[in-house]
Amino acid sequence: MSLPSAPRRVIVVVPAFQEAAKIQSTLAAMPDSVDRIYVIDDASTDDTAALAEALGDPRVHVLRHPQNRGVGAAIATGYRAALAEPGHADDAFVVMAGDGQMAPADLPALLAALETADYAKGNRMGHEEVRARMPVGRWVGSLVLSRLTGAATGLSIDDSQCGYTALTRRACATLDLDDLWPRFGYPNDILGQLAARGLRVVEVPIEPVYADETSHLRIWHVPRIAWLIARAATRVRVARSGLLARSL
Repeated sequence: MSLPSAPRRVIVVVPAFQEAAKIQSTLAAMPDSVDRIYVIDDASTDDTAALAEALGDPRVHVLRHPQNRGVGAAIATGYRAALAEPGHADDAFVVMAGDGQMAPADLPALLAALETADYAKGNRMGHEEVRARMPVGRWVGSLVLSRLTGAATGLSIDDSQCGYTALTRRACATLDLDDLWPRFGYPNDILGQLAARGLRVVEVPIEPVYADETSHLRIWHVPRIAWLIARAATRVRVARSGLLARSL
C-alpha cells in the first residue's frame, strides 16, 4: 500500500488496554509505509504488551503505564514519544486503537488530508452502512455529542467521538498534553485545544468497523463528556477574546 509523499514520516500510536485477543492482528495489518508504532499498554493485566513485543516487528515499541491512566493519557504518552524522535514538522502522528476497529485501508485518506489541514479525523457517520453496523445507542450518542462539540468549538464536526486521527508534528507540538483529558472524552477535549489554537481540522469518511469488540463507554461517562465540551467552549471563547484584544 503506497502512502502520500507528505507527511514525511508516519508514526502510529496504539493505545491498548486488555487487548491480548486483538493486538497482534491489529499490528500485523499496519501498512509497510508506517515508520514507527508505539503501543501504549495502559496497565493491562493480560498479555497485551508481551504479545505486541512477540510479533517481532522492529517498528513496534511498547511503552507501559504502571497504573491504568485512561485512553487519553495513553495517547498523550504516545504523542510525547513521537515528539521526542527527530523528524519533520509535517510528520504524521496517527492514532489507531488496539482493538482492530480502525481499518488500515482508510489510513491513506487521513494522511492525504494533512496536506491542507493540521488534524484529520475519521467520520463514520457518512458511511452508507453506519446505521446497520454501529450499535444504535452509540450512533445516537455520537450524533448528539458531535452537535454539541461543533457548537462549542465552532468546528464543522459530524463524528466527534471517532478516535481514528492523524495530527501533524507541528500541530502536536502546540498542544498542552499535560492538560489533555486522560479518559473517555479526550476526543472532545483535544478538539477544544485545536480550535482554541486556530488549527485546521477536517473530517475524512471512514468505514465503521464493529465485530466482537467490547465498548468501555458507559452512561455515567456522558456528564463528564458534557463538562469537557463546556470546557472546550470556554477555551475557544477565551482564545478568541485574547485575539480580539490584541487586534484593538
